[in-house]
Amino acid sequence: MTSAPYSFGIEEEYFLADAETRGTPRRSVKAFHDQAGEELPEIGRELLECQVEVCTPPSTNFAQARDVLSQQRAALARLGGEHGLLVFAAGTHPVADWAQQSPTKGDRYRSILRDVGLVGRRSLICGMHVHVEVPDPGRRVDLMNRLLPYQPILLALSASSPFWQGKPTGLSAYRLSAFGELPRTGLPEIFADPAAYERYVRIMTRAGSIQDASFLWWSLRPSIKFPTLELRIADSCTRLEDALTIAALYRCLVRLVSRLPDLNAGLDGVSRALAQENLWRAQRGGTEAELIDEASEEALPFGRALENLLSLIAEDAEALGCEAEVAQARRIVEHGTSAACQIATYEAGRDGDTSGRRAVDAVVDWLAATTSGSA
Repeated sequence: MTSAPYSFGIEEEYFLADAETRGTPRRSVKAFHDQAGEELPEIGRELLECQVEVCTPPSTNFAQARDVLSQQRAALARLGGEHGLLVFAAGTHPVADWAQQSPTKGDRYRSILRDVGLVGRRSLICGMHVHVEVPDPGRRVDLMNRLLPYQPILLALSASSPFWQGKPTGLSAYRLSAFGELPRTGLPEIFADPAAYERYVRIMTRAGSIQDASFLWWSLRPSIKFPTLELRIADSCTRLEDALTIAALYRCLVRLVSRLPDLNAGLDGVSRALAQENLWRAQRGGTEAELIDEASEEALPFGRALENLLSLIAEDAEALGCEAEVAQARRIVEHGTSAACQIATYEAGRDGDTSGRRAVDAVVDWLAATTSGSA
């Protein structure tokens, strides 16, 4: 990362699907991955072969991040077309069967699968991660604690996983449930200070539970590679503008809690439990959810909770030059999350389709076209 104030980087995970069946690629995807690795310097692999990851370089400019991600998405769509594949961003694959997935080769992936067994093979999910550089890396544990109440809003805005194994789940963000089968996921604990966090990591490492702190797969964590605090709560965002909005909101929030050390200070077990309940509400209803406000002890409509957040970070959005990206959050609420659009596409295709398969195939087509920007 750079030394610029609150520089950020975005990591996006995408699915690969067979262009004809919309399900798991029927042939090896090695040629696709090899070509992508040669042509795209910021490409990466994930746990399963039907996944691919991209990342932006560290930046303080959202226009630059937009250009990078737009080019990466378009390039992957072109490469996918050459190999008979669709590439799309979503929290879960609407069609694919987890039991038919092949794990990616590599020591880290083999180690994870040995450790977690079947639940690793079932982890047919994609997320978006946002790194934001913290001026004082030693404060990251404190910032992680104080950012907990805002995670449900970010999840709701990113919701893109209403399907699992070809069926609607009734949830907007089912990815969190699938990911929750793995250990050390979900919200981080509230740590009294950096020493308590370091003690936890030391004990877990010495006990053989983890190799290092990168095996803490929480929704928010200090990076071990960079002086950043990494957001991991978001579903992979189908629409590029949604991804930039989540990143901008999170970047502003990191600056907010950095400049206001008393904000959310002294959170306790009740605070974490309420954040956990709000995560469930966001997972279930997306931006239709009501979120509990600890201060007023009331459940607020999502739109009101969002406006409260936007008021809090107005100064930060102006200082960081991302007012337009932050304001886009209102458009997500107005026009619907990816999950809402997927459900609408599914319902529109159900006429005469008793099995629902053609309808869910139409969802995959919408995801691929929207991801590449060709929709």
